[in-house]
Amino acid sequence: MQLRDKQKPLRLNLRLSELCVKPSMRFVTTSIILLVATILLAQEAPITAEGKVIDALTRKGVKAKIFYKSIPTGGITGRFNDSTFSFPIFGSSKYQIVATVDGYIDGTAIVDPKTMDANRKVIRDIIVTKKGASIVLEHLIFAQGKATISPESFPSLDEVVVMLEERPSIVIQLEGHTDNQGNAKLNLELSEDRVENVKKYLVSKGIAKDRIKTKALGGTQPLVQGNSMEARAKNRRVEMRILSE
Repeated sequence: MQLRDKQKPLRLNLRLSELCVKPSMRFVTTSIILLVATILLAQEAPITAEGKVIDALTRKGVKAKIFYKSIPTGGITGRFNDSTFSFPIFGSSKYQIVATVDGYIDGTAIVDPKTMDANRKVIRDIIVTKKGASIVLEHLIFAQGKATISPESFPSLDEVVVMLEERPSIVIQLEGHTDNQGNAKLNLELSEDRVENVKKYLVSKGIAKDRIKTKALGGTQPLVQGNSMEARAKNRRVEMRILSE
């Protein structure tokens, strides 16, 4: 009995001494474990798509039937009945979101996980417009004084493509506007060139050209009055009007 009692603390002391002999190894091992855990957590953390459904005129939230799906397969889907939405994105697939509101033209947005922010979020509001009204094509950018479409505008135009694909009976009219600075005749020509380039882009994506009418208005119909940089920027735009459904 005495031998067993003496052996127990001896074994304990040996184990403690073995741990104390290699403190650097314990530190390295712990660091590796923490690093691996951090990497795994980062890989598993989903990206979140968030946004609001907003009235184009009042800029207030509108309650809508919201449907989303992964594209192109549609393997992941979900629904909301609210003025806001939030859902996780897994993998690298893009997602299409459609907001349906009574009395409004359906709003469509496409979210791409590649555009997530530092908080792993993709923020994308959906603008809806009452039927009969025109829709300002948000995020449509042209080089100053030119009709060349910036590549930054392509995602916004792709949303128009999706809408036209899903509603094949729709006929739209693209209306080009400039600010009222400079020569009125040149502004009219510039607005015409811009809407024609938007039409060419949509047609290049498979939309029939006879479904897209164009109208150039130059600087004759400003959204806001004034000559400030902000006012002029708002007045330079392309609007889409649905002529028939």
